[in-house]
Amino acid sequence: MRRKAFLMGAIRPVVYLAQADPRDHGARLRALARWLELRSFGLAPENFNIAEGLRASTAVALPLGLVLASRSPQFGWAIFAAFWTCLSDVGGARRKQIETLLLFVTLGTGVAFFASWIAGFGRVPAFATGPAIVALAALLPLWRPASGSVAALLGVVAVVAVGYPHGAPGAATLAIAFLLGGAWAVLLTWRWEIDRWAPARHALAAVFARLADMASAMAATGAGRHHDRDWHANHGQHRRAVRIAIERAGSLIDRLSGESATEQRRFKAALAATEAVFSASIALDHLFVVQDGAAEERIGVAKALYLALATAHLELAKRRLHDADLAEQAASLRRLAISITGVEAAILNQVGDALDTLGAREPAEPPLGPAIAPGRRARTPRILRGGLRSAAAVAIVYLVADLFHFGYPYWATMAVVVVMQPGMRTTWTRSIERILGTVLGGLAALALLHTVTAPIALILIVVTLAGLTIAVRSVSYTVFVTTLTLLFVTVVELLQVGAGVASARVLDNVVGSLTAIVSAILLWPDSSERISDLIAAALEANQAYLDRVRSGDEIAIVAARRAAGLASIEAELALHALGGFVRWRRRLSRGDIAAIMESRRLAGEASMLWHSNLFDRTSDAAVAL
Repeated sequence: MRRKAFLMGAIRPVVYLAQADPRDHGARLRALARWLELRSFGLAPENFNIAEGLRASTAVALPLGLVLASRSPQFGWAIFAAFWTCLSDVGGARRKQIETLLLFVTLGTGVAFFASWIAGFGRVPAFATGPAIVALAALLPLWRPASGSVAALLGVVAVVAVGYPHGAPGAATLAIAFLLGGAWAVLLTWRWEIDRWAPARHALAAVFARLADMASAMAATGAGRHHDRDWHANHGQHRRAVRIAIERAGSLIDRLSGESATEQRRFKAALAATEAVFSASIALDHLFVVQDGAAEERIGVAKALYLALATAHLELAKRRLHDADLAEQAASLRRLAISITGVEAAILNQVGDALDTLGAREPAEPPLGPAIAPGRRARTPRILRGGLRSAAAVAIVYLVADLFHFGYPYWATMAVVVVMQPGMRTTWTRSIERILGTVLGGLAALALLHTVTAPIALILIVVTLAGLTIAVRSVSYTVFVTTLTLLFVTVVELLQVGAGVASARVLDNVVGSLTAIVSAILLWPDSSERISDLIAAALEANQAYLDRVRSGDEIAIVAARRAAGLASIEAELALHALGGFVRWRRRLSRGDIAAIMESRRLAGEASMLWHSNLFDRTSDAAVAL
């Protein structure tokens, strides 16, 4: 029975791709993304950023050319620093962006010198220095929120610098190289401005693409039985995909606070429009699940929504937030609403209003609810635990690398630093992606270095890979690690001809990733991920959402709807933790399944009640007129 379940799980991605429209490659990718997201693996093709990639290529090209032309491999750290500085750039408002890069370069220079110098005193100081700096760097988000990437990269700088032990003069040379490479990358970022709103715009387009997929799936259901009527492993896949996409877009928009007030208002209004459309889609989806009303009307509404949402996706993808096509689609939905009564009419009008908001040149400030984020006190123990766990795992890897005489032990420790996450589930998935990406990248590097030997060709390949790695970093961690491995192996081969580092990097990364998994299980495990607690929390959050709808407070409803969606996602993702191991080890009880389905039912009831109330208010106003 377990073997059958395993085989079904293995072929399900292929089934997902087969179900998507073969003429729509974007739909096929999104179908695969839904399957991966349920297992905590990210796939967001809309995050591909060619502009950032071109800037990173330029940042790496200058120090690489100077180091090779001057035949000064001791300054190779300038190449690493330029790339790491580009990697630490998470975008956002211009001032915060430059401040973050300067913070990384300044602290990184000090860390590079200190770690290399202390490591020069022997193995014992080296073993102590790496874990200590990793633990201290992990505390950086307590002082400066949203600096998690800088903290992780400072840990990377520390464990790699330990692998280059020097006396004070050699450590100073290494630190100066880091400073020069990092400063060049900061200067380039400052002078080479790119469209900072592009990632948010692409993320909003992705939300509408996923909403269109949801509407298409409803239309395809027709008068038959909705696939979410009964429990299955991918229950609520479209709702989950849309909520994840909305959260991704919201985080990108929040990151740009402090930029143009007009742009901020327009993008927040667009985000609020996605929330309104999502609520309407859930209400319609619930009608399909319970098969309420005339099937022909439901199908017609779903088809109309698909056309309107697909149009919105295309308009946003074309770098526009307003277009006459949106107004035309909104008017078409309202004309259809006139011929329909009940919840379906309110759904059409709601989506029409959202499209008008999306296309407005001067939208009003949306009444968004309060953000759901842990406070400082709630985050502190989690960050402290994560820092200690990472430090302990780095120390373990140092011992293993010393025992088995690894050629490049800092690659194993670097893997630990970057894959270790606060939760067991995310550490597991990140480690698996790290291993897979390293193996693929290592094999590609072996093939490349056996077929391409000309230094000029390898330099061009490195510059291209640097840009590609930055461009895909938010698309997929597996793809990112694949190109990153290929990049670093090629750079090291250029600086140290004949080093033969591809196989060593694969081995070291596998050891480091496996150590991270074991450490996450054994060292201060996060007890907040117990499935029974998450399922109970999801049920409670969705009941609270329904209660808020009954109260009629719009701002509270928006916040409650988001909280309910996030709680449902957490419970559903936990069921697939460790590749489904949790479900194999502990069979889900009838109560667990019933609670998860009840959570989704409550969300549907709440959305349908909200739109029913909207229809009643609209009808009363029409009668009064």
